[in-house]
Formats: sequence, C-alpha cells, structure tokens
Amino acid sequence: MALTIMTKQRGVNKVEENQFEPRIVAFMCNWCTYGAADLAGVSRLQYPTSIKPVRVMCSATISTHHILRAFQSHADGVLVGG
Repeated sequence: MALTIMTKQRGVNKVEENQFEPRIVAFMCNWCTYGAADLAGVSRLQYPTSIKPVRVMCSATISTHHILRAFQSHADGVLVGG
C-alpha cells in the first residue's frame, strides 16, 4: 500500500509517493482463511510481502495475549481471519 501525495511546485503538479508498507500479522484459521490464502498462492495471485501469515487451528483460539504479542513484536496491524 503506497500513500500518494500531490504537491504543487511552481505551477507543476508533482506526485510524491510515501513507501510506507505496514507490517501485518495475519492469524488465519486452518479451515477457512488459510485455505483461501493457499488458493491465492496456487492461482498465482500476489499479496504484499509485509503480511506475515500465522496458521492457527481455529480463529477462536486467538487470545488477546497473541494480539498484544504481535504488537510488541513491532507489527503495525493484526488480522484475525476465520
């Protein structure tokens, strides 16, 4: 994800791109979300490399400890998919 900023300098529009890519930890249910991510890989669809998938047996087993630990490990966002 790139943030695009338009600036005007001497009457000329200039596009600046901020290359901030958030680091996202994705807790994916083995039976639902992880299967979809695996299918996307088999279909050669691309998703950002800043997303780190973590396979869990069920999304209901994710506790707040896991989410807080991801943020302590410098993640910018957490996705719990089920």
